[in-house]
Amino acid sequence: MAENSSCCTPESSCRSGGGADVQIGEVTTTYRVTGMTCGHCEGAVRSEIGELAGVSSVQAVAATGLVTVTSKAPLDEETVRAAVDEAGYELVGQAA
Repeated sequence: MAENSSCCTPESSCRSGGGADVQIGEVTTTYRVTGMTCGHCEGAVRSEIGELAGVSSVQAVAATGLVTVTSKAPLDEETVRAAVDEAGYELVGQAA
């Protein structure tokens, strides 16, 4: 797989990024996801979670299994779980 390649394209609905773009009133939650092994996995998880209403950014890191989501309001964990499942991975829960 070529460096910087993933399923995400500029035309897709993937959202990525870190906390630098967090706006006042937004909520950041970190989840633990199992099964991610590469950039493609990260992109699939970012894409599915990024489509959820209110989500402004998603950062997924396969090496740690952590997915950080910034949203306008707290997200229902079962909704996030369904999105991660749709991407083909398993949401363990919120990271401690």
